[in-house]
Amino acid sequence: MKANKYVEDLRTKSLTDLNEELVAAKKELFNLRFQNATNQLENTSRIKEVRKNIARIQTVITEMKRASK
Repeated sequence: MKANKYVEDLRTKSLTDLNEELVAAKKELFNLRFQNATNQLENTSRIKEVRKNIARIQTVITEMKRASK
């Protein structure tokens, strides 16, 4: 249910806000991978969560682009 609420929140945002959130999520994923490689990451499940959030953001962006055509 938490994911559904996140997606609904994404759908209320503008395309520029979604792109900014996508960039931020990708930076976070990079940092998490870097921490994991140096054995500093405690919560490894966060990587999976961020990857799924990136996919959700990209899906909503695609839906918006298709709806505007």
